[in-house]
Amino acid sequence: MGVWVTVPGLLLLYFMTDVLAVAPWIAGFALLLPKVLDVIVHPWFGTVSDRQRAKYGHRRHMMWLGLFLTLALIGMFSVPASLSGVSAALWVGFFYVLGNLLFASFQVPYLTTPSDLNVGYYQRTRVMTYRMVVLTVGLLGAGVMAPALVKSGERGDYTMMAVYLSVVMLVSGTVAITGIKRLGAYMPKEFTGEAHPGFVEGIRTSLADRNFRMLVLSYLFTGTVTHLFMAALPYYSAYVFDRVGLTAVFMAAFLVPALIASPLWLRANKRGLTKQKGLLISQSMFVVGSLALAAGSILGLAATVAIVLMMGVAFAGLQLFAFSMVPDVARAASADGSTAASYTGVWTATEATGTAIGPYVY
Repeated sequence: MGVWVTVPGLLLLYFMTDVLAVAPWIAGFALLLPKVLDVIVHPWFGTVSDRQRAKYGHRRHMMWLGLFLTLALIGMFSVPASLSGVSAALWVGFFYVLGNLLFASFQVPYLTTPSDLNVGYYQRTRVMTYRMVVLTVGLLGAGVMAPALVKSGERGDYTMMAVYLSVVMLVSGTVAITGIKRLGAYMPKEFTGEAHPGFVEGIRTSLADRNFRMLVLSYLFTGTVTHLFMAALPYYSAYVFDRVGLTAVFMAAFLVPALIASPLWLRANKRGLTKQKGLLISQSMFVVGSLALAAGSILGLAATVAIVLMMGVAFAGLQLFAFSMVPDVARAASADGSTAASYTGVWTATEATGTAIGPYVY
């Protein structure tokens, strides 16, 4: 599902402003408003996921529903030729809302699975490393393929891009669900039997957890900055280097190092680098790189690519350390993980908020 994480943040703002002739402030609002719903929907899906786990012993039912996300992606980039401006923004906004709901139904239970496993602190980091590598492959494929498929800027190209990438999403989502089913041997067979505290109390409990609250706040800023960066890439390529085709080059320079760096960050964690320190180091690297990009026209293309490479290494750490701490905190709060998805729901709502604020701020 890395396609949905990447493509809207990378291309949707540019698609709306430069292809559909939507005013920038309307386009930004259309991208921001659906995320407001995510703040409510994701924690609620977390409650539903926890209850399904207690009832069925697994969380896969919601994930199957999430596979319909493919249709939302196609619809979002298949705007009728008769629509432009505000009407086009409404079309895109509708499918963006629908897509976010379907993505949440997959993402919340998927990210909660490590909290369900009867494994230790380091093993959870290892599990998340494998996931982040696979996610980065998806981000890389989508981040490079999507701009390459829409180079001409025609509406039809955006539709075909969505169709191709939807097939990838469908296959990868099915593989993920199958893989989670095989992890059943590492999950507890018995639960406390206590009733789930419910939607509101689940949010209150998770945010009352100081460790989780600080982690969420940190990731809100992280998600905002990283998605601001991705939303800016097409414009940066077009207006700083006068070559919009460089978007694919920059995305490759950003994600290839992330793919390589994830196992290296894991090794550093195994050798004594705590997740907290690793996250702080990654955040510092990303901030420095972001500021350096402001001088891209002076530094030249080669130096700019080198900066983006460094930011890719930082991005791997941002994702790995932040996401691997979520199951640690959630499992500490409930010994059998019975309320873990309530934590994950708040987490993914925060992530969704960051993905919206970043492009809107830009």
